[in-house]
Amino acid sequence: MLGVMATRDAQRLAESKGLDLVEITPNAMPPVCKIMDYGKFKYEESIKAKQARKTQKTQKVKEIKFHPGTDVNDFEYKLKQIRGFLSENCKVKLTLQYRGRENAHRELGEDVINRVLEALKDECFVEQAPKTLGRVLGALIGPPRKNGPKPQRAAAAQPPQKQQD
Repeated sequence: MLGVMATRDAQRLAESKGLDLVEITPNAMPPVCKIMDYGKFKYEESIKAKQARKTQKTQKVKEIKFHPGTDVNDFEYKLKQIRGFLSENCKVKLTLQYRGRENAHRELGEDVINRVLEALKDECFVEQAPKTLGRVLGALIGPPRKNGPKPQRAAAAQPPQKQQD
């Protein structure tokens, strides 16, 4: 902390120590500068960024495709696949594509996606509700959230505390 000083004096001081004068906050009045080795600073920042990327969790998105005429066995098999993906903490994109005359009866496709969501309502969290984009009806579900709202206990369910005399 050298206090407020002229820019030329600060530059001379930095050069005498063999370091760089780096402007930290240019919009402040007066601007805040620091005397440091800028090359070393950039190197340490790149190491920190690399460490952050290593510890970062990436979320995988798997896709399961349906059609309005998906039969019972295929439907059950796809539910089993979705449960497996959710157990691996992957998000699952549900897509239902309409082909040809299926476009005339879009409610059949909506029923299929709603059946999937109903079958998995306790095992997943709906991140994006079903919506239609052109000929594709899509939804996004993920594993249940760990820090979601928890049900509160009723006051009557808790045992009464004894009073000490």
